[in-house]
Amino acid sequence: MSDHVLMSLEAGVLTLTLNRPAKRNALDTATLDGLAEGLARAELESGIRVVAIRGAGKDFCAGADLDELLASADSTMAENERSALALGEIFLALRRLPKPSVAIVHGRALAGGAGLATACDIVIAAASSRFGYPEIERGFVPAMVMTMLRRSVGEKRAFELVATGRQVGADEALALGLVSRVFPDGSLNAETADLLATLATRSATAFALSKQLFLELDERTFADGILLGARVNALARSTPEFRQAIAEFLAK
Repeated sequence: MSDHVLMSLEAGVLTLTLNRPAKRNALDTATLDGLAEGLARAELESGIRVVAIRGAGKDFCAGADLDELLASADSTMAENERSALALGEIFLALRRLPKPSVAIVHGRALAGGAGLATACDIVIAAASSRFGYPEIERGFVPAMVMTMLRRSVGEKRAFELVATGRQVGADEALALGLVSRVFPDGSLNAETADLLATLATRSATAFALSKQLFLELDERTFADGILLGARVNALARSTPEFRQAIAEFLAK
């Protein structure tokens, strides 16, 4: 495991901490390798119920490592595409992971760092946190992160954020749909710990089915989505977790 990503497991929650505080947790090759290793472990180990991603130091993540990005200007098109896909595979792994993922954002989440946060299923933000997509200011394109951004906020808002590169605070990010919940800085850790503990007690089967349905709905018409939903609904009713949960609820 790279020391650029710290990994800890407690009570079913696997926490992956970006650990380059001096570089604002910029996403270099070693960091992406560490994230990939952590997500692969999360998929394989049944004892892991939830994945949390956070950053060490003052910021969540400033995006791509600029030294590596500048060096890539002399690489071939094929080499750069392979390099870009290292981050793209992290986004895909989070989307396909049959367990909930939670980004815990403090400080700044910029460019690929904002993309990493919004690739998670739930985004928890400290009240003082900020989000932004400044790539165009640097002559670059926020290419892969647009997939998450456009889904989260819609085309018009997404284009404005990309075109201006402006940073938005946590409350505006919440209103836009970039984040799920905002907590005061002083209670971020406690509130997030409660949320993670709650998620870790939920049915793993129900989460897996829910995330699979989200994936499949991306490529379905409205009518097909309803039919697929009915099929998954019927499957969920046959699971032991469902039967136990309903029985316990009715017994109250």
